[in-house]
Amino acid sequence: MAGVAASILAGSLVLAACSSSSPDDKASGDAASGGGTSTGVITANGSEPQNPLIPTNTNEVGGGKILDLIFAGLVYYDADGAVHNEVADSIETEDNQTYTIKLKEGWKFTDGTPVTSKSFVDAWNQGALLSNGHLSSYFFEPIEGYSDSEDSELTGLKVVDDQTFTVKLKQPEADFPLRLGYSAFFPLPQAAFDDAAAFGENPIGNGPYKLGGDGAWQHNVQIELVPNADYTGDRKAQNGGVTIKFYDTQDAAYNDLLAGNLDVLDAVPDSAFGTFADELGDRAVNQPAAIFQSFTIAQELPHFAGEEGKLRRAAISHSINRKEITDTIFQGTRTPASDFTSPVIDGWSDKVPGSDVLEFDESKAKELWAEADKISPWDGKFTLAYNSDGGHQAWVDATVNSIKNTLGIDAEGQPYPTFKELRTDVTDRKMTGAFRSGWQADYPGLGNFLGPLYGTGAGSNDGDYSSAEVDDLLKQAAAAGSIDESNALYQKVQEILFKDLPAIPLWYSNVTGGSADTVSNVKFGWNSVPIYEEITKAE
Repeated sequence: MAGVAASILAGSLVLAACSSSSPDDKASGDAASGGGTSTGVITANGSEPQNPLIPTNTNEVGGGKILDLIFAGLVYYDADGAVHNEVADSIETEDNQTYTIKLKEGWKFTDGTPVTSKSFVDAWNQGALLSNGHLSSYFFEPIEGYSDSEDSELTGLKVVDDQTFTVKLKQPEADFPLRLGYSAFFPLPQAAFDDAAAFGENPIGNGPYKLGGDGAWQHNVQIELVPNADYTGDRKAQNGGVTIKFYDTQDAAYNDLLAGNLDVLDAVPDSAFGTFADELGDRAVNQPAAIFQSFTIAQELPHFAGEEGKLRRAAISHSINRKEITDTIFQGTRTPASDFTSPVIDGWSDKVPGSDVLEFDESKAKELWAEADKISPWDGKFTLAYNSDGGHQAWVDATVNSIKNTLGIDAEGQPYPTFKELRTDVTDRKMTGAFRSGWQADYPGLGNFLGPLYGTGAGSNDGDYSSAEVDDLLKQAAAAGSIDESNALYQKVQEILFKDLPAIPLWYSNVTGGSADTVSNVKFGWNSVPIYEEITKAE
């Protein structure tokens, strides 16, 4: 998922286990004991969603974090990334191309209307329709009838009865069921189609939480979620609700945690990397997560198109001393990247041919830049945009200084006040320079880091990269007969990406966070998000 985030997601692999240091040992004297339901409301950090809360039009972590709490999909992912049925009773296929999905009885939305097969089919069709322009429409591309050139119904979706529907894909894809926990595949009630604008401001879901009534979403301040008493799944809330506070800076959120004004934090600011383990003790978390960080340079930006662009991208990549930055700025909470995915995903490799372009090499960088200058002499300033509310200034400054000192060009960071403002300009294609990017996985698979970001026309392909060879390999990987075959094809995709560099890989992120002594049962999942529904707190 972009901003990662962001949001947003294709793969079928088993996540390598990565438990936190002591997630079950964070009990306090005044917090409820493990396992029991408590009545206290959990406070957590977050960011103002980019868009109204429509599942198929949300592909960034601020909105995605909320949607995952107020909606329930066909399946969900546990803390280790394992897949469990939620609304689905069964997902069956004989050929990996036509799937029969049966729903459990008794599910309903918080407005009292039932969750039926039509709730899924209508929601998917709305998200896939070209004229709606939803950011996650790409995820419906495998389904028969999908079109990215004209409005077209998903003809591969058929309602059999209220509890059963079928999905026919354009080709066999064995990992299709594993994608179905992503928010793009959530169901919607009729109210979402009657008045989409009103629904986006006050979404009606079927998950473990719901909005806490009128005024629950105070834009740029917080959103209040309360338990959904009608939720019948396995993720039942063990607390009295979750209030997600929107912070302008990570430092402010961390200071609130230390002061007892925040219960759970999932992003420690760089200013506290050297101290948070001592300050939080056994309540500190520093564990691997499925997060990849990069920056993107749009394909048609002046001096970055065609062969000149390939040379300049490679030169810039060789100009960045990733190890020095991760050691100095991040102090053991980041690892220099050696591919475009994440080491916690099964099938990851640090030996993809072409990955040497990520090595710091001053002479090679200067040589490549000089070759590009022969095509068209460089002029202007290299800028790298970032959001100030995300704790990015230190690494951006270090990165542009590394580029400046190596290549001898003018380079500087370009701050945006908020993540929402940055993402809006990225989505509207208003960026005039490079911009920070990356991915927080939505489900545990290598393809989740590749198709949504680098497939032609994909919803999170913010640099508008297009390669027929990459598209063909992504399609082959999705249709592969085994996970190993699929992974081998995804590695071939990366070989091409290392030549084209549609994004410049930087590093992999650990989730660095923690909790106050007001809460217990705090656990962070494979994708760095706290398992909010399991956290307990005394009133």
